[in-house]
Amino acid sequence: MGYLNMNMEKKWVFPLVISSLVFVFLLATSFNMGLVSSLNTINSIFPIFRSRAVANESDPNFAEAKMNQVPPPPSPPPLPKFAYLISGSRGDLEKLWRTLHAMYHPWNYYVVHLDLESPLEERLELASRVDNHSVFAKVGNVYVNNKSNMVTYRGPTMVANTLHSCAILLKRHKDWDWFINLSASDYPLVTQDDLLYTFSDLKRDFNFIEHTSDLGWKATQRGMPLIIDPGLYQTTKSDIFWVRPNRNLPTAFKLFTGSAWMILSRAFVEYCIWGWDNLPRTLLMYYSNFLSSPEGYFQTVICNAQEFVPTVVNHDMHYISWDNPPKQHPHILSLNDTDKMIESGAAFARKFRQDTPILDQIDKDLLGRKNGSFTPGGWCSGKPRCTKVKNPTQLRPGPGAERLRNLIGKLVSSPDFSQSQCS
Repeated sequence: MGYLNMNMEKKWVFPLVISSLVFVFLLATSFNMGLVSSLNTINSIFPIFRSRAVANESDPNFAEAKMNQVPPPPSPPPLPKFAYLISGSRGDLEKLWRTLHAMYHPWNYYVVHLDLESPLEERLELASRVDNHSVFAKVGNVYVNNKSNMVTYRGPTMVANTLHSCAILLKRHKDWDWFINLSASDYPLVTQDDLLYTFSDLKRDFNFIEHTSDLGWKATQRGMPLIIDPGLYQTTKSDIFWVRPNRNLPTAFKLFTGSAWMILSRAFVEYCIWGWDNLPRTLLMYYSNFLSSPEGYFQTVICNAQEFVPTVVNHDMHYISWDNPPKQHPHILSLNDTDKMIESGAAFARKFRQDTPILDQIDKDLLGRKNGSFTPGGWCSGKPRCTKVKNPTQLRPGPGAERLRNLIGKLVSSPDFSQSQCS
């Protein structure tokens, strides 16, 4: 029996040894392949590590060589584009033409509009000037809104005209970043090169729109009265009229008020035009019976649309000298306001009379504009100056860029920035 048991043990020990050797061989092979595979994976994901190790081994002076190398310059941010509406009424042709020249840059887009109160001759003259202007005709970025609207500034027709221009710009071009509405009584305090240079570093979703929810006296004198604007259905301008009874303040949304002049992001403009959640459309109907709706419609839309609240900067980028109280009518600006305008850092100012000496002073000291020509910039070429377009993306910012950059920096970097959004 003992001999039999020894033979049996020998029979199973030998296969066990062989199996163990095979297992160890397979395990070692698998480990080596896995290690190679892992190293290959690491090298493919992090090739920079490998290249730096090889460089260290092959170049004994690696650190010194790196110190002597000049790092590549950072790629500049893409240049933004502005889409403008410049509007006027009867007698504003020359004012509008001057503002357009002071604001013009071949990189931007412009819609100009004289309302239906303007004589037909003035509207035709504006269209003729644009068509026959050598630079405008060649670049093709100035458009006359030939379907003139009736605009009564205390009613909703100004909002309708603004939305009309936004729709024109959205249909014609897909590459602009901000929409700016101006009147013929506005004028720039910085060059377009200054403005483009400053906004190049900003988030494209910022909306510069002055606003407050503290309506004060406006709650009872504007929010509750019902008005009818004849400009919605007549071809001649007449004042609004009131109807009875008054209405209560809304509970479905919160009312905001502010400036009628603003810089709006393309994303927000698209939201106002398309109104995919119906809020812009609902508020447009509400504000059709609202006194001075241009000072409330866009503020109320943006501050009741939660996705846009974080984009709001509480400033309209204008210098305006208001009567005080009750801040209803802007003063006509004169040479006495020069220092305050410059100190404000704002991009635009209003309200100006036609050919007032303060405009000549702004042309000379802030814009470098001469003889009724364009405000010069990096794009200007030809003789006389700015009669030909060089590279439109070449900027030549001046002191205005620093003033504007300081203003926006104070607004956006302020500790109270988020608290001032839609409050």
